[in-house]
Amino acid sequence: QVQLVESGGGLVQSGGSLRLSCAASGMIFRINTMGWYRQAPGKQRELVAGITSGGSTNYADSVKGRFTISRDNAKNTVYLQMNSLKPEDTAVYYCGLKFNLPGKEYNYWGQGTQVTVSS
Repeated sequence: QVQLVESGGGLVQSGGSLRLSCAASGMIFRINTMGWYRQAPGKQRELVAGITSGGSTNYADSVKGRFTISRDNAKNTVYLQMNSLKPEDTAVYYCGLKFNLPGKEYNYWGQGTQVTVSS
């Protein structure tokens, strides 16, 4: 089974920084996309940032210029450096992994890590 384990969440003051990590293990096709999603109570889950195994990235408009996603393909690990945090960034952050094999799409999720930004 593919497993994703997130770490690095916590409580931080507005303007502070956190670095999230997500380590994936198991049978993972080397060409894949990893990303970070977040969900606050009563809100839809949204994509925060994504990165392909080739290094292409994309970000939600709300985090551009503040967050940076990166990955280490050899370790199957993705990171999210979050700077200039705002209270509206408060959410559970989930690490996701997806890859395609002929005729099927595979999607995996971590358990989530809580990020709380105090005002």
